Amino acid sequence: MSIFGSNDLKGKKIAIVATDGFEQSELEKPKKFLEGEGAETHVISLKSGSIKGWDEKDWGDKVEVDKVIGDVKVAEYDALVLPGGQMNPDVLRTEPEVISFIGEFVRSGKPVAAICHGPWTLIEADVVRGKQLTSWPSLKTDIKNAGGRWIDETVVVDGNIITSRNPQDIPNFNDKIKEALVGKN
Repeated sequence: MSIFGSNDLKGKKIAIVATDGFEQSELEKPKKFLEGEGAETHVISLKSGSIKGWDEKDWGDKVEVDKVIGDVKVAEYDALVLPGGQMNPDVLRTEPEVISFIGEFVRSGKPVAAICHGPWTLIEADVVRGKQLTSWPSLKTDIKNAGGRWIDETVVVDGNIITSRNPQDIPNFNDKIKEALVGKN
């Protein structure tokens, strides 16, 4: 336990799926928050080594990859976090292994949290039909065309899907992820 968190999420394992071009704050801040609450996080990507973030208007820092998508199973994790950034989800939504993992995660009933452009991967996994979501505003039509209902709110929770719009929403996004995990085995 740190002075900034608790052990409320001790024993929970969180998958964070991302690749090069993830929005720096949308991966790092939820990761730091969840770890501060006692959770173990794994950055999962398409390749081993590290991936490079996008920090608003230019390339950001590298983040070490813990696991490769082909080596993980939904059963190993309690929740899934999908950071945004334009490039990251645009690449991920073309990867069948990633889309299969995301679809299975949503169908498992475990929390799936996507922020900014992250819901593009939910659309590709065909799991937004009949759901309410939020996102970066440019995804509004994509969500509607996929059968979802887009709402302009800081954070939207519909069943086990948690969505937020942008980096300014991260504190509320983090709180909803924690809320979804507290009390779940």
